[in-house]
Amino acid sequence: MSRRIAGRAAQGQGPRKARCDTAISLTDYIRNDLRRRILSGEDVSARLSLAELAGDYKVSITPLRNAVNALVAEGFLEKQPNRRLRLVKRRARSGAPPRPLPVPPTPSDWDSVLLKEVMLSSLGCRSTYMREESLARKVGVGRSIIRQTFNRFAGVGIIEHVPRRGWLVRPLSPEDMRAYLVVREVLELKALELARARLETSDLKALIAGNGRPGVRAAHQLDNRLHDYIIDKSGNRYIRLFFQQYNARYYTELFYHAAPKTAVVGQMVQQHRGILEALVDGDGPRARRLLSEHIRAQGPILMKLLERESAHDARKGRAARR
Repeated sequence: MSRRIAGRAAQGQGPRKARCDTAISLTDYIRNDLRRRILSGEDVSARLSLAELAGDYKVSITPLRNAVNALVAEGFLEKQPNRRLRLVKRRARSGAPPRPLPVPPTPSDWDSVLLKEVMLSSLGCRSTYMREESLARKVGVGRSIIRQTFNRFAGVGIIEHVPRRGWLVRPLSPEDMRAYLVVREVLELKALELARARLETSDLKALIAGNGRPGVRAAHQLDNRLHDYIIDKSGNRYIRLFFQQYNARYYTELFYHAAPKTAVVGQMVQQHRGILEALVDGDGPRARRLLSEHIRAQGPILMKLLERESAHDARKGRAARR
């Protein structure tokens, strides 16, 4: 993260977990930040080269070039015949200070952004190829970051590189999904067993509050921190490592996506509350049974999502043939 971006985080604008549908891209961040600096009267003329700006923001050339092109189109910058940039003088704004900008994704956030893109591609009925160039334009990051991240994904078998075609994403396999849930159940139940003596009642009650109130539709917010809390409190680094690796993160992203898409958020909220309330009551066997049922219930939810996506693809195919 650049010194400029880190400074904004230190001013109370801490980085948010990036998701591809909500996170600001590096291109947008640089464009907005340079526009703000120009309108505030800051002299940026000494830094107006791609090399200087790339060093300033600690980014690759691709998002920077896109941001500069946008500012040229908006009339804030001008390209001279020698290809250098020139600042178009503007009257500095007065009055209220400009709104702070959200911090763009950090390198670790890009793993999450790109993992979600892979997850969405895997929900189709057939294999697809993801191209670095089009994905770079979509999420606003340089191709080098995509290539590095996808190489890590390929190393654990999530995707596969096919020369001259792109990155192959295969459809989600129900067999793989069921196999993962078996392993997840074994490890998470073991984590619960190890964590029991370390659980704090105040933490459990906060997690209950985070999962809304059963029977109240507006309060059916899903707070999945329960699982991370149990795994962390287990004290077992190998269980933690399993859930931190890319395959586990892929399925976690899939479960986050599936719940609202299949209208089962309320059901999952009540399952979380049941597990947590059993732990508050000190009823270990009931908490274990409810946690096991909750994990196994993910299978039908994901199958429902796959059926929904399959029907959607079939409708698109029929429409295309007309």
